[in-house]
Amino acid sequence: MNNFESKLQQYAELAVKVGVNVHPGQTLVVNAPITAAHFVRLIVKAAYNTGAKLVKVNWSDETVTRLHYDLAPDEAFSIEPKWFAGEMTELVEEGAAILHVIAENPDLLNGVAQERIVTSQKVRGKALEKYRSYQMADKFSWSIVAVPSPEWAAKVFPDLPEAQQVDRLWDVIFKTVRIGEQDAVAEWKTHLHNLDSRADLLNSKKYKKLHYTAPGTDLTIELPAGHIWVSGGSVNEQGHVFIANMPTEEVFTAPLKTGVNGTVRSTKPLSYGGNLIDGFSLTFKDGRIIDYTAEQGLDALKNLIEMDEGAHYLGEVALVPHQSPISDTNILFYNTLFDENASNHLAIGNAYAFCLEGGKTMSKDELIEHGMNSSLTHVDFMIGSGEMNINGVTAEGAEEPIFVNGNWAF
Repeated sequence: MNNFESKLQQYAELAVKVGVNVHPGQTLVVNAPITAAHFVRLIVKAAYNTGAKLVKVNWSDETVTRLHYDLAPDEAFSIEPKWFAGEMTELVEEGAAILHVIAENPDLLNGVAQERIVTSQKVRGKALEKYRSYQMADKFSWSIVAVPSPEWAAKVFPDLPEAQQVDRLWDVIFKTVRIGEQDAVAEWKTHLHNLDSRADLLNSKKYKKLHYTAPGTDLTIELPAGHIWVSGGSVNEQGHVFIANMPTEEVFTAPLKTGVNGTVRSTKPLSYGGNLIDGFSLTFKDGRIIDYTAEQGLDALKNLIEMDEGAHYLGEVALVPHQSPISDTNILFYNTLFDENASNHLAIGNAYAFCLEGGKTMSKDELIEHGMNSSLTHVDFMIGSGEMNINGVTAEGAEEPIFVNGNWAF
């Protein structure tokens, strides 16, 4: 076995044993593009060797997706995928784990009529609402890992010869998920312990608000009573630990829906709906987005914000130091899985129930009563830089530095 194949096998085993943490007798569902077939077969083998009862693979193909958006009649985009939503909901209710393998072309839907994209997103979001509520409450284990595609690699490394682009992106991905000379599983345990220590310290502070300042940003975010800071490791309903994002460098919580005021400016492009949104600013009053601008992708940003009423509010506040393994690569990935773990970020849309004391067992209405946002969408966008300062504001009104010049102050 050559070095690349060895790393690929480690990656597959890491995704299965640490990412979704498959247990004997459990079903694993893998959603993946056909371009990742070789990697997915290694995942299937690792899952069965770990004791999985069944491994079900749902394949996708970007060429077919683009053909659908280009050639299907308008009414096709209003059809709710009830069959898919029903199957996924039933599977997780029966204890299945879900692993997403992504290899997204950031420009896949460039040029497609925005109304087609918006309609499709809305009906899909509505159909999957119950499934997403389970996901946001840690009812089941799920994880996302990435593999290169030629289109994505060309976007990230346009100055490299075409023959080297995919290999270079593989090298970077292996590095970000801590696959190398050391034991990757042991490396992840140490990494999660370090993130947990940050979350524990923030939880002990019980800050009332966070105040962000940076070029183009002056934003205050109030936190709800009983908010919980969490890190990359989550615990599902059965008490099993899983890691939703691999890689992960964040510590995050939920904001008070109506407690966001000021303006924030993005620092990295956002790939959304097959289009790039870049150089954008959002202005908030009492939690709601009241104004927005973008140098690129304004229509896509408008469609995101107008997805539903909840998309006018934030659902996540995440802290990531500017000096971190992914950020230190100085690579713009055009992929939120990586870019959000190189930068402080916020999320438009639904809040995670597990970021509130007792939230995992609360109903949707109870979560709303406690100040948590509800939406059909949840989209992270990057705001961090080496020029960002963040102060925590105590209940007494005193301000303490959390981030200074983009990095932890403690």
